[in-house]
Amino acid sequence: MKNFPKSPPRISRREFIKRTGAGVAAASALGGGSRARVVDGNLARPPHLAIEVPGVHAYAIEHSLAAGGTLELCVSSTLPYRLSLCRLGVQVDDPAGDTVLTRFDEAPARPQPIHPGSYIHIEKRLTGQPRALSLECWVRPWDFSKLQGLISQEDKDASDGFALGVGINGYVGFYLGDGVSPDEALVHRTKPGVLARGAWQHVVATWDGTRKRVFVNAVEIAAWDFAGPLLVGEHALRLGAMAQGRKAQHFLDGDLAMPAIYERALGVEEIRERFAQKALQPAREALACWPLAEERGAHVADVTAAARHGRIINHGTWMIGGPSFTANVPRFGDYDPKNDPRHGHGLRLASDDLYDCGWEVTHRWPVPADARSGQYVARIEFTADGKPRLYHCTFIVRRAVERKKAPILLLMATNTWRAYSATPFAAVPADLHAVWGTNGLGKNPPGAPAFCFYRGHTAGQGTYQLGLRMPWPAAGPYVLYGGPTRYSHLARADRFTQIWLETQGYEFDVISDVDLHRDPAQLRGYQTLLVVGHSEYWSLPMYRGVEAYLRGGGNVAVLSGNTMGWRVSFDDDCTVMECRKVDFAGEQIPAARRGEAWHSHDGLRGGPQRECGMPGFRVVGLDIIGFNNQSNPKNFGPYVVEDAGHFLFTTPEASGLKNGDKFGWGGEGQVPMANGHEMDIRPSTFAALQTQPTPDGAVLPVDPPGMVRIANGIVPWKEGGYAADYFFREVKPKTDQGGEMIYWQRAEGGHVFNAGAIGSGWVLHADPRWATVMRNVLAHFGVVKKAG
Repeated sequence: MKNFPKSPPRISRREFIKRTGAGVAAASALGGGSRARVVDGNLARPPHLAIEVPGVHAYAIEHSLAAGGTLELCVSSTLPYRLSLCRLGVQVDDPAGDTVLTRFDEAPARPQPIHPGSYIHIEKRLTGQPRALSLECWVRPWDFSKLQGLISQEDKDASDGFALGVGINGYVGFYLGDGVSPDEALVHRTKPGVLARGAWQHVVATWDGTRKRVFVNAVEIAAWDFAGPLLVGEHALRLGAMAQGRKAQHFLDGDLAMPAIYERALGVEEIRERFAQKALQPAREALACWPLAEERGAHVADVTAAARHGRIINHGTWMIGGPSFTANVPRFGDYDPKNDPRHGHGLRLASDDLYDCGWEVTHRWPVPADARSGQYVARIEFTADGKPRLYHCTFIVRRAVERKKAPILLLMATNTWRAYSATPFAAVPADLHAVWGTNGLGKNPPGAPAFCFYRGHTAGQGTYQLGLRMPWPAAGPYVLYGGPTRYSHLARADRFTQIWLETQGYEFDVISDVDLHRDPAQLRGYQTLLVVGHSEYWSLPMYRGVEAYLRGGGNVAVLSGNTMGWRVSFDDDCTVMECRKVDFAGEQIPAARRGEAWHSHDGLRGGPQRECGMPGFRVVGLDIIGFNNQSNPKNFGPYVVEDAGHFLFTTPEASGLKNGDKFGWGGEGQVPMANGHEMDIRPSTFAALQTQPTPDGAVLPVDPPGMVRIANGIVPWKEGGYAADYFFREVKPKTDQGGEMIYWQRAEGGHVFNAGAIGSGWVLHADPRWATVMRNVLAHFGVVKKAG
């Protein structure tokens, strides 16, 4: 890569640590551990099947913290390791250029297990000795490869209790324990195939004191003699799981609706009536009934007088509709599930659901009050398979609260870092510059979650949410996304702009996406907001905050592509990020189930921002045209000057660029180049590309007034890729249309410069003329370099 500051001589990592002289006095390694706060809103998780994750893994309780705060780091390791805390330096690909601020003594192996699998735990169990019993629910199974619980109060290692479950190849199992006989003697199973994958089915199991029966969709499937007695035992009551060895397991991969328990055997007519109601009416004369109408949070209410309320472990997924719901809702229009009487309610459960590891804090570090804002890492050195390895946990340090704001606020695209964080427990490769794709990296430990917003759950459920208290090695500072091109789009991509600002002598503060979500008003007082990298995932508070900042006369410079692509939301404590991806590449919701696109956190429509009432062009002028293969150098291109007389090319510095000149690249045929992977264009350019009629109920927008295109990007679509019109329908551009570079004096207030490509920050060091243009942008926005 050209024109980077000259690298210092390379030294070994061990020698580097020795030379830093970093102190250990202020750091704290917690030998006995310290519990890492509440998990899933609960003070303690009930006993749960644990899964070991070999190797080294880590996450910070908060991935962004102010200088003067305390970093709390949670590490699980099956190997001895050494930890240091570093501010990333100006050598983008060399850890030796980083500043080590503190180091810890060598730590012994200390594994911490994970506990994946969502279900509903009910503390108030059934008691007594029922003389009759019925278990009822609706279920939409996603998987038939293993035993899974529907309604249970039992333990497979005990001889009492009751359970309704599903098993291999779609059988229904019904167990009633007498306190004497082994489990296998009293569990009765229907023949395989009585349940179908992916469809709602009404399942009822009854016992009248002498005979057990199973009904599916109001049809009796099987019956067996059982004279009792039924001893319910002292086990926890669970929905969507069973127990073994006193631990929750056998988790349901499926959707659950209207579970209920009765102390009587439902008759055939009542079962038919309940089937016809499609889970829209709660049970009558029941011991317990959970309509699952909450649609958010961890609390699940029992609507009977018994008040057997439950809490969801590992979240599950709300807002999926119930058995009565026709989910193929119109894409455009005013559909709202709150106004749909047939929407119903359901809860999606998954055996790999995990959003908070719940690990103990192993290390604490007081961040110095004068620490410079920027990207930092917890760097873990260890040896595996005889080779030295580095594991990085990236975090952000913000300015100290009492410190004066810098002229520039640099927004790191941490929502996107999280969105692509598949296989969070993958083994760390020996290659520091591993290519981390949308499916993750390497082999995931058996049973460990691997999902992200580009990879579904193990049983096929789409990913609608991700936890922030999880490892995110995909956000490592050296991780690549395109091997042959040395291209990156996550933390490393954001680093290029930070490094350029530092080497150019600009003062800046850094925040994460979550920081902006929590406090959009913090934008006030900054000369320029600089949006960088792959800033694809935006919440409504973030979006409205930037709108308000611009209306107040603010300035926004965008060195990002696919900016404001997908809407996200957060739970109240910002530990779970939700995104309902539908109707474009990477979708996790098929169009036939578009009705699942409404968020549980706020009840609003999800999906592409441009279809959620918050299009990117309205704030930053551009929206995504498409994507191509970031690993192929032939898929990249530069910008071409169109308005060389524009002041951004001439003032205060002359760039020397003329109309038709190419810039924003490493030279003819050489990466880095700005245009590639994902790029953004104006509404008018979308209109020129569109070949099909505008869909019914949709509107093709026009350019807002005051926008000028000063350069146009080149993307050779003939080399492959997917270009789309404004409605995400594929088009075949007749030109090499890439990202557009615009300057926009907004009629509503404020100014926007948008380079329209993820790689625009990547090339700042490679092309002096492009760097000149960027200095002119900042100067026009009132940013003055610090003296000296």
